[in-house]
Amino acid sequence: MDIRHAIEDDLPIITEIYNHAVRTTTAIWNDRVVDVANRAAWLKAHDEADLPVLVSVDDDGVVNGYATFGPWRAWDGYKYTVEHSVYVHKAAQRKGVGKALMHALMGAARERGYHVMIAGIESGNVGSLRLHEQLGFQKVGECPQVGCKFGRWLDLTFMQVTFEGCPLPK
Repeated sequence: MDIRHAIEDDLPIITEIYNHAVRTTTAIWNDRVVDVANRAAWLKAHDEADLPVLVSVDDDGVVNGYATFGPWRAWDGYKYTVEHSVYVHKAAQRKGVGKALMHALMGAARERGYHVMIAGIESGNVGSLRLHEQLGFQKVGECPQVGCKFGRWLDLTFMQVTFEGCPLPK
């Protein structure tokens, strides 16, 4: 497995992975699928903001997952905190892809001087909660019934990891 920055040629599979999550999971609290043009604009915006979009590529050169992060909140005081997303193709789940992407993504956040990474996880997503615990994230809160998808209320669990050694800005 290789982890690298996403390129335009990766957008069809990134779009497929995203849309599968929209249609079948509560990992994305969105009801609308997107097209490749949408993901192209999304990738361009991330590139312009120096926000990584990393992909995992299997031994055959096929993208099987992606991860990224962006600002957690819009105000200046939060500029050293990011919130991430990680999605794995249904055929590659439970094979270490998510963990490998997260290790690389956390490294990218540290390199850019971020201090905290936030995960917002649907509270029933036990696999994601466990993965984040294994990566050193700690549960910091839960918001009951703040979302709705597939005709039911969803709870949101917040987890975070703090990158030690990040100096306090002046």
